[in-house]
Amino acid sequence: MSLPDGPADHRRHHHRHRHRHRKEDKEDEVRRMLQTPHPSVPADLCDRAAAHGARLLRRRRALRRTGWLLLTAAALCLTVWASATQPWDPPPADRTPPLIGW
Repeated sequence: MSLPDGPADHRRHHHRHRHRHRKEDKEDEVRRMLQTPHPSVPADLCDRAAAHGARLLRRRRALRRTGWLLLTAAALCLTVWASATQPWDPPPADRTPPLIGW
């Protein structure tokens, strides 16, 4: 490893050293955490997590079904309205066209 030549090299070298130091600190902290006694896990944790997941799935399924139901109802209403009013036909004329050539 060469010695820093100028201020930029010095900053780069200092940054690398500082980064290595932080990494070592983090590794030491993780080692200390792993050496402490582990917290106890509640016996019913798995059952509660499964129940929570089942509730989430039921809620999502109900929302999805409701969304499809609303979309189908809206499409049905649009179809009934369109077949009753026939908006593609031109509106009836308010007056008759002038009679020319009689």
